[in-house]
Amino acid sequence: MIKVLLVDDHGIVRDGIKATLSSEKNIKIVGEASNGVEAIEQVKKLTPDVVVMDISMPEMNGIEATGIISDRYPNTKTLVLSMHDNEDYILKSIESGAFGYLLKDTGKEEFIKAITTIYKGDKYFSTPVSSIIAEGYLQKIKKGSAPDDDSDNFGLTKREKGILKMIINGNSNREIADSFTISIRTIETHRFNIMKKLKVKNAAELVKLALENNIV
Repeated sequence: MIKVLLVDDHGIVRDGIKATLSSEKNIKIVGEASNGVEAIEQVKKLTPDVVVMDISMPEMNGIEATGIISDRYPNTKTLVLSMHDNEDYILKSIESGAFGYLLKDTGKEEFIKAITTIYKGDKYFSTPVSSIIAEGYLQKIKKGSAPDDDSDNFGLTKREKGILKMIINGNSNREIADSFTISIRTIETHRFNIMKKLKVKNAAELVKLALENNIV
């Protein structure tokens, strides 16, 4: 029996995961948490085999929690399940000790396969995530710098710059999402992160700043 702890700040997401795993006889949900602090407390109390961990959460995010769990409770493996598909989040999760990384639009079959694989002590990354990891490390080898350094002075990643270019060209969120083969919700998250890094409040300021500084 694989004991699983669910960590996500949205109850509806946890309910969805429980429904997905309810028919699996060899997987048991032993507990839930809504942030990283609660996750660490629950791991100590319940000693789960696998933690299904979200990233963006209040009090303590999933990457920080993964690092602490990895250090303190090495017998508990973490599977990150996130909407974030950018290189930054993925590589930082791996560096923190995550044994796997899946996107939230992953199908049931692959989700169960990932949990089982990680339980056995092996790493598991979905195909899109593996491609991002490979690209990041190839850039590191090519440029002789860390993957996180593949950015401009504003801290934009390669993917964020690609999305910014399409925003400047007037493409809609749907068109950008289709181009990168990711969800509209993920594009909205990227737009928010880009605007935060560039310290602008709206699309007009975003485009103006990007053009003035030749970011793309």
